[in-house]
Amino acid sequence: MSVLLTQKEKNMSSINTDYNQKLETLIGVFTIDKGKIKILLMRKKKDPYKGYWILPGEILNTNETLEDNITDVVCDKLGLPTMYIEQCYTFSNLNRHLEERVVATTFIGLIDNITLVLKKQDRDDVEIEWFDINAIPKTGYDHDKIINKLIEYFKKRIINSNILKILFPSDFTLPELQKIYEQILNISIDRRNFRKKLINLGYVVDTGDVNEGYMGRPAKLYRFSDDIQERNLF
Repeated sequence: MSVLLTQKEKNMSSINTDYNQKLETLIGVFTIDKGKIKILLMRKKKDPYKGYWILPGEILNTNETLEDNITDVVCDKLGLPTMYIEQCYTFSNLNRHLEERVVATTFIGLIDNITLVLKKQDRDDVEIEWFDINAIPKTGYDHDKIINKLIEYFKKRIINSNILKILFPSDFTLPELQKIYEQILNISIDRRNFRKKLINLGYVVDTGDVNEGYMGRPAKLYRFSDDIQERNLF
């Protein structure tokens, strides 16, 4: 006995094959450590790409939002405190994942080094390490392309004064801040003009303290003003 299927029934029967895909979140967590911009990566423990480094992430469950998913990854899997998180790009290349069809939604996370040192929880089941953005190791899947895009996005956002304020919540020297700008923009900045610009715009205030324990003349310590307009400084 033959059965003729309607077009609607044919469409319904193809749902499992045509719409069978997963969604994952991936996050590039950035910090500044000793004047260097660094990103957090995880070492993969299973094939494929066993031993390679990848961005932290997780497959999205049907009962959670993207925001819930990425927060769980940050807090639970990485052992990091709550941080500033911003959604970036979506990657949907058909062959980006070897095992199955997976679409990735990416985020950046920002955490200052002081909070990281004080509140980070070590995890025995996850191998993680911070890498200078100019010295990224060999990565699995398409994470090399994704990392490059996230670094590009981060560089554009960090020029904004309020984003920098997240990474420098406490006292800093102007040479420290200048070094970050020079690394981001890949240029040399005149020290006097840089200092004059930040002070005249009211972006930083002198704390009245200096950094002790360093070679040479102690440098003045500054902090970002409490109320500054969001704008690009360069």
